[in-house]
Amino acid sequence: MQRRTFLKIATAAAAGALAAPCVRAQSKKFAGVTLRVNGFGGAWDEALRKSVVAPLEEKYGLKVQFTAGSTSADLIKLIANKDDPPYDLFMADSPYMIELLKAGVVEEIRESDVPNVKRILPGFREYGDFGVPFAVSSVVPVYNSKYIKQPLTSYSDIARPDLAARVVIPAPTLDTATLYLLGLAEENGGSISNMEPAFKVLAAAKPNIVALAQATVAEMQMFQNEEVYAGIFWDGRAHELRTKGVPIVTVVPPNGVYSVSAYMNVIKRTKYPEAAHAFAEQLLSDVGMLAIPEALRYGVTTDVKLPDDLRKDLLFNSPERTALKKKIDWERWIADRSTRIERVNKITRT
Repeated sequence: MQRRTFLKIATAAAAGALAAPCVRAQSKKFAGVTLRVNGFGGAWDEALRKSVVAPLEEKYGLKVQFTAGSTSADLIKLIANKDDPPYDLFMADSPYMIELLKAGVVEEIRESDVPNVKRILPGFREYGDFGVPFAVSSVVPVYNSKYIKQPLTSYSDIARPDLAARVVIPAPTLDTATLYLLGLAEENGGSISNMEPAFKVLAAAKPNIVALAQATVAEMQMFQNEEVYAGIFWDGRAHELRTKGVPIVTVVPPNGVYSVSAYMNVIKRTKYPEAAHAFAEQLLSDVGMLAIPEALRYGVTTDVKLPDDLRKDLLFNSPERTALKKKIDWERWIADRSTRIERVNKITRT
């Protein structure tokens, strides 16, 4: 072989070797695409990066950027810039979905685009074809079994005489954390249209209530420091207390459990609707669905099979438990916010 011919062949071979990784990268369906998502922060976003984003990047070359912040502030930002949206996907809890729909900034997500939608459990998708619920958090009674020997069984038990000066409840400002008030009402013959029974129970519980927790962290610290022995708390946070050595028992009220779902939405005018649908599909897959429960012990929203070690820690861990999840008229609940705040503050401060 002549030297010139050999050099041509060698050069071509080298060029082919160098080009091969580039060709492989370009063959990935969403290479070069980055989806922008508002974040909840901390372990929540990390769980999604591990079980949703990482598989998508490996399979499709898709990248996802989370920007952690306040959902309410992110929502205002989205609505103000809906013609040039700052997000491709938007995470929001059940009550925020009302504002998203009113503003007309989210697209429907149909089974034809995201086949795993068919796996969502009945009653969990509260807004028709809008958004996909991927985690569920419940506001439940809890108690420290080290000090409370008679188990709590209902929301109304926060008024028991033996709990004097040992109860903490969430402040009335958040639509989600105050769902226990709806529990108090419905356990005592009331409803979302008749909250008076709830306020009567709250008045009876006043000698027991030592604090209206303004934040989840503050409530966590009160339980850890044994300043309180019982109250109303999130199921996932109760699990976290148990991992820290606090013997907190999560109560499952037999008349129903009041919960809020976290939704993922596809934003109108996103440049990458197909990539956004791929994200939703992975989120609803077995691996994606177990991300938040494994990290934070909040519940699942699909028919995914729960591992035994996870099942024992989740509130909704069987069809019978799942049937206890109460339906909530979020629009009515939000509309009555100011009335609830006024009544709760009046009862607890007088």
